[in-house]
Amino acid sequence: MSSESHVLSSQAQAIAELLEQLINDAAIEVPMLPEVANKALLLAQNPDSDATEMAKLIQSDQSLAGHVMRIANSVAYTPLANLVSLQQAIARLGMGLISEIALAASIGTKLFNTPGYEDYVEQLWRHALASGLWAKEIARHSRTNVEVAFLAGLLHSMGRPAVLQSILDLAKQQAVTLSPEDITALESNYCHSVTTSVINAWKMPSLVVEAVSYYADYKKAPNALTQAAQVHAGALYATHMLHEDELDKTGLLSSPVLSILNLYQDEAEQLLTHTDAVKNRLEGLSS
Repeated sequence: MSSESHVLSSQAQAIAELLEQLINDAAIEVPMLPEVANKALLLAQNPDSDATEMAKLIQSDQSLAGHVMRIANSVAYTPLANLVSLQQAIARLGMGLISEIALAASIGTKLFNTPGYEDYVEQLWRHALASGLWAKEIARHSRTNVEVAFLAGLLHSMGRPAVLQSILDLAKQQAVTLSPEDITALESNYCHSVTTSVINAWKMPSLVVEAVSYYADYKKAPNALTQAAQVHAGALYATHMLHEDELDKTGLLSSPVLSILNLYQDEAEQLLTHTDAVKNRLEGLSS
């Protein structure tokens, strides 16, 4: 539902003022990134770390370890499904990919408390995962950093469930009832500001922060034009894959971001041949 033409009710305007104050005071409630996921990211970026350290870290959380092994053994990552240990999985798939799986498994939708909007948040999460996977495909094609592309794509809309949780909390505190239209409009108006708060609170790498901050207006990115454009394009490919009625193939392939990324028409179309592989990885990561 579009929020562009919706006029906020007086109750929603009051919530908007409170939201703005929280954002300006850097007091918006940001869920903590699970410690294991954060350490896994740091290990993956450290050239001196090894598979033993990564395996020991993930094994410190048995639930996460089981989830990582299940995804690593899925057909999307290991067709023969014969990995029997985390160290073997790390050796086969690499530190970077295992850290991505651990991060996706750690965040999910469980970080957010959005009663009544669980299905919507699940849809947001699937789109975020798909955006990260597509941004990674685009970065691989361009021979640029795939880890930055995946992270930025994954996190580019993290403010949506976070701000939705804040809206619901504030409405409860103020004892007001907001219409679904009010909630949608408030979420759309403030999600990007809250996304920036989330990724800064989680101490993401500077290129990731800039790519996420500028992905909607990638031409203004001071140092991360390519990465911001990859996130923008990744989100478009994700929308086309998940909601073709919203963005058909013609609309996707005519997007100006493709020329920014030096993707010719045939190259942009060739990327679509990876759709089945991306869908399989998406199902694995979101299971």
